[in-house]
Amino acid sequence: MSSGRVSCEVMVVAEEKVPVMIRKEIYEKAKKFIEESGGFESVEEFVEYLIEEAIEIEESGEALTKEDQEKVSERLRDLGYL
Repeated sequence: MSSGRVSCEVMVVAEEKVPVMIRKEIYEKAKKFIEESGGFESVEEFVEYLIEEAIEIEESGEALTKEDQEKVSERLRDLGYL
């Protein structure tokens, strides 16, 4: 007699990753930023997010408003890029 339940296994396949080198100082600032603001599980996840966002903006051809440019500059300054 069947219980009516179906057993299934879920297999998560990790996406292939490649290393990216950044200065340790920037890594530490990003790590601190993540710890204080939350929203990301790791520096790697944060960096991936920023790169994807930058690419999407570039590909969309959308021009950033002056306010958006200031926000980006502020975030880059906080991370030590500027």
